[in-house]
Amino acid sequence: MPVLAEIGRWLRFSRLPRNIHPVAWWVWAISVAVAATWTTNPLLLLLLMAASTCVVLRRRGDAPWSRSFRLYVMLGATIVVLRVFFRIVFGGGEGTTVLLRLPDIPLPQWAAGIRLFGTVSAQSVLGGLYNGLQLAAMVLCVGAANALANPKRLLKAVPNGLYDVGTAVIVAVSVFPQLAESVQRVRRARRLRGGLGKRHAVRAVVIPVLADALDRSLLLAAAMDSRGYGRHGRDGARAGAITGALTIVGMIGVCIGAYNMLGPDPNFWLKWPALIGGLVLGCSGLFVASTRVRTTRYRPDPIDLTAVLVGACGLGTVVLMYAAKQWQPAHLVPTLQPLEWPVIDTLPLLAALVAMLPAWIAPHAPMSTSSSPETVVPQEIGVAA
Repeated sequence: MPVLAEIGRWLRFSRLPRNIHPVAWWVWAISVAVAATWTTNPLLLLLLMAASTCVVLRRRGDAPWSRSFRLYVMLGATIVVLRVFFRIVFGGGEGTTVLLRLPDIPLPQWAAGIRLFGTVSAQSVLGGLYNGLQLAAMVLCVGAANALANPKRLLKAVPNGLYDVGTAVIVAVSVFPQLAESVQRVRRARRLRGGLGKRHAVRAVVIPVLADALDRSLLLAAAMDSRGYGRHGRDGARAGAITGALTIVGMIGVCIGAYNMLGPDPNFWLKWPALIGGLVLGCSGLFVASTRVRTTRYRPDPIDLTAVLVGACGLGTVVLMYAAKQWQPAHLVPTLQPLEWPVIDTLPLLAALVAMLPAWIAPHAPMSTSSSPETVVPQEIGVAA
């Protein structure tokens, strides 16, 4: 049958190493991060982090931005340690199960309400641990998107109306990958020169890394300027004012609607009307702005079935977590008074498993033929007309 033949052809093609659309990876990562905001269950958060890590380890390539995930793991671990440490230092006595009795340091009258050390309870430490794991899960999701999506190809997918803002955002989120690449290149150079001593290791690494980052930023700015980035047509001030007003009001409406949707007690009159109205105004502003900025794209990335399935896995994770929030909310936020062992219900467990599916759905990333970090691929950058 033709349908079965098409399915078989797609299955054979899906096994070939290739890059999928970068927006699909960001949709998946942001969806998993949104799902992590609805729970403080440590077991579920660890499952979501394990899902993100599994997808990165199985589907990342050898590009420079693919090596930055370890930095996000270290940042997430630092967040967890700091949250627990601050709970111990600043008022760790909330609760009845006492773990430690540290000396209480008295503070002056103007610092009333703040305490240092004293009694440390299990409830306070676990509260800091749960909140730290939640933040770490969101950080790992952003790190997974940075490790899997090509930032240059992501820039091509930005709408014309948000081209300047998208350029700044993409440069900002790719800071960690560039730093990871610079650190590895500097350490490789020190190893070749025999400079493996630890006495001046920080000075010998930090200064070259900062200098290398500055040089690469200047080269990127020069390359973007030569391709026409930052040039605008001669449009009137009225069109710019209308575009800015529509976009700003739409973003405010989206923020209000999203905040009420993600909050613990959503308000119907501030949730859907503000969200839908903000999306309509924001899309109108983007449409008007897109007519003012004209860009050309060489080799645009197609949105194939694999990219749709990867994005659908992220959206499916959000849907399952939202369903669990509505019908199985008992164990999404474990109670600390009294203490109880965390339990995972069926819907959150399915959400974590769906978040892990891109590790097998997405194809392997192609390995670069050259390991040189200075290789420039000009066709991956859009050209402003």
